[in-house]
Amino acid sequence: MSDKNYFQHEKALVGPQAQIGDNTRIWAFTNIQDGAVIGKGCNICDGCYVENGARLGNNVTLKNGVNIFEGIVLEDDVFCGPHAAFINDRYPRSFNKDTWVLERTTVKKGATIGSNATVLCGTTIGQYAIIGAGSVVTKDVADFSIVRGNPARFVGYACVCGKKLQENLICSCGKEFLINQGCLEMKR
Repeated sequence: MSDKNYFQHEKALVGPQAQIGDNTRIWAFTNIQDGAVIGKGCNICDGCYVENGARLGNNVTLKNGVNIFEGIVLEDDVFCGPHAAFINDRYPRSFNKDTWVLERTTVKKGATIGSNATVLCGTTIGQYAIIGAGSVVTKDVADFSIVRGNPARFVGYACVCGKKLQENLICSCGKEFLINQGCLEMKR
């Protein structure tokens, strides 16, 4: 009988010092290192890697082949599409093992990172932002923003539900937004 409160596929590797929240599911060929922190209700799909020092909030989804390295923080409700990539070293060289500088990256609550997108280190992805598939994020992305391309550029705003907002900042789901001091926010 196991005292784990999460599911671990028999072909997944989970370090005994990793912190895994209740009701999280860890699928085949995934490697979770000692020191990684994963919240409750997460879904870590086949072939993912979560390194020591990485932090995932509650209800995070990592689709197949996502690697989360030290210094990467994914807040609650973040979705990462297949093979999304996160970088934690701006000047990587295999011979600079003692001199590399860890640069942190934060993906805020509810954001979506599309399939095969690359997020460079030192950036912050805002709440409920959407990064288009295949995009390369080189700078911070504001809350509710939709960006795409290489480098990723602003193409509109997203609702909490994930749909693109109309020009009048009203979503088809009924939520309304306004721009306050240059930032998009939901009407109360």
